[in-house]
Amino acid sequence: MAAPIDTVADDDALYVLTAVLLTPAQFPSVLGDDYPAACAALALEPYAEGYGLVLGQDGSGARWTVVVEDVSLVAVAIAAWDCGMDYDLSPDDRSVVCALPGWPLPVAVAAPGVAAPHDPLPDPEAEGTEPAPLTPPDTESWGPAQRRMGADEIAHQWTAWREQIDDETAFADPSDMDSAGGEATPGSGPEPASGSGPEFGPGAEPVPEPDPRLDTPDPHPEAEVQGEGGIETEAGGDQADDAAVSPVTDSPSGVHPGVRRALAQAHDYIGAPPPPGRVRSSFATGEARMLRADGPGWSLVARTDDIAFILLDEEPGEVLPVGRGKELPGLLQGLDALAVRPA
Repeated sequence: MAAPIDTVADDDALYVLTAVLLTPAQFPSVLGDDYPAACAALALEPYAEGYGLVLGQDGSGARWTVVVEDVSLVAVAIAAWDCGMDYDLSPDDRSVVCALPGWPLPVAVAAPGVAAPHDPLPDPEAEGTEPAPLTPPDTESWGPAQRRMGADEIAHQWTAWREQIDDETAFADPSDMDSAGGEATPGSGPEPASGSGPEFGPGAEPVPEPDPRLDTPDPHPEAEVQGEGGIETEAGGDQADDAAVSPVTDSPSGVHPGVRRALAQAHDYIGAPPPPGRVRSSFATGEARMLRADGPGWSLVARTDDIAFILLDEEPGEVLPVGRGKELPGLLQGLDALAVRPA
């Protein structure tokens, strides 16, 4: 067992359940739209090197998030777990930045032989100055955190979501924006488609928690598409379920105004690069890249050689596809050029 971390109780060990990276290129989107915002949510300085977040339970079962500077060690552990290999993640106590009560993300497993996960009791000597426990976002509501997590899920399951879209069906077309990001002429046709702390002990392998706000695509989806008449479902009439989006009537070109706003703001990033992590690029099959971009009220996920999906705060749980058209390829190329990438 490693030496006790002096930021949590000395007689406790931290049973590691999972870990995530907090770097400009890869961070939990639930924490913010970009890397500085994610660091601010944990009261951390946005150092370019980043951090590792180790989530676990102490000997009493209390939840803790331990922030470490040894990013490489955490990255190796995550890679090993992803390959189904055992890895004892035991950072040196000298690399520990702080230990925060609670977890910012849902964790689907618990340490064996200890109490069920719960928030640690307040330190009576702290006199109310210690931070409130971190908590995962409410799965029953919809907001910026849930919207970003939904976009992450689409990026992770791109093939399943892409298969819902028939290329013969009309999409929202970025060409419906003029060069300044405004509305195009109506009638434009759509394009086809701080305390003392535990030691690090052995724990369970990380298990991802599914996002309950976005339904996993089924083999015969009622895919939502957007064209001149607004957003509709392939299965019309009584076959459309309660989650179907109502047709858009407040935009002459038929493109959802939130989609238009998101595309215009994403285009503005090319001329005025946003904070680090606001646009991220990761590996995809072939020569393509997977893009994730966020802005006020919107999230975008796209492949540089394919279409894009947009999620909006004002459309809870809805996924709006954007066709290639004339504008999207150049927009994605520009975003990829400024995006941060994993080392």
